[in-house]
Amino acid sequence: MSGRDERGFTLIEMLVALAVFSLAALALLRLEGATVRQTGELDERMMAQLVARNLAVEMLTDPAPPPLGASAGETVNGGRRWRWSRLTSRTPDQRLVRVDISVATSRTPSVLTIVRPAI
Repeated sequence: MSGRDERGFTLIEMLVALAVFSLAALALLRLEGATVRQTGELDERMMAQLVARNLAVEMLTDPAPPPLGASAGETVNGGRRWRWSRLTSRTPDQRLVRVDISVATSRTPSVLTIVRPAI
């Protein structure tokens, strides 16, 4: 029996199959890394938005209106320290003030705008 009658893969075919499989595995690993990174960023943005909402609730339940102008501070929430800034300005309706709350993250800040009575 000659070598040509045997069935199976040649060395070249095996190397090509291994290369294709390696490229597919590498693409899946890169996808997993991107997914993990985006999940972390989404978690940070969601937590910053919760911090901004908590600050807004504190301000809305305070009987005294916030002073006009800019202010800043830090708060601890979720086991992390968050830097926030607040800009309070008048609205066309003198009975209301606009409050922009910004909570710093490693990427872009989370911003929340509310309107509350000026009195």
